[in-house]
This record gives sequence, C-alpha cells and structure tokens, in this order.
Amino acid sequence: MSDVKADIQKAIDSSDVVLFMKGTKEMPQCGFSSRVAGVLNYMGVEFQDVNVLADEGIRQGIKEFSDWPTIPQLYVKGEFVGGCDIITEMTLSGELDQLFDQKGVVYSKEAAAKIREANA
Repeated sequence: MSDVKADIQKAIDSSDVVLFMKGTKEMPQCGFSSRVAGVLNYMGVEFQDVNVLADEGIRQGIKEFSDWPTIPQLYVKGEFVGGCDIITEMTLSGELDQLFDQKGVVYSKEAAAKIREANA
C-alpha cells in the first residue's frame, strides 16, 4: 500500500490541479467523472487526469488516501477539494472560482460565469 500511497502523492504533487477519475479527460468513462472533467475543460483549467480504471491499486488507494468513498476526486495545489457533487455546487456558487483565485490557478472567469448563467 505504501507504494500506491507514494504514487498517489507523486501524482498530486506533479500538477496544480489533479483529477482522479474513471477514464481520461478526453474520454471519461462515467457520468460523474465526465461532469467534473467537463467543467474543468470548459473553464480552461490545465489539469492532470489520473485514470483509476487503469490501476486497481490507485482506484482503491485514492479512496483510503483521501478518506473519501467515491471517484472522481479533485485536488488543487495538493489539497483535496471533493467529488462531483461538491465540485458542481462550488462551480454554481462561485466558490470554485474563489478557490482557483486563492490558489493562483488560471481559468476563464467568463466560462465560469456562463456555467452559472446556464444553470440559473
């Protein structure tokens, strides 16, 4: 398990924004992963995707690592932010924008506003 934990930590440390997901950002393999990747892609966020379907150790290990039972899982600057429901809520409330601003993550404020507009 320690190797898996080290691999997970290395992935989180490798990029400012990391999404542990089923599939890839180009080809998500579940609706929840697709939603979060879609939000990040639409907002123009540069992020590293980690396909948990490619490695059973990572798939189980990330749940223990974060103490969070579901995938996808979003990390920003090494900090666990949440899964699909939390990211959706944060996007619609503007909290995700605030987090990106605080952490110095580049994103399109215009795209974020369009998401909120479309869901108002």
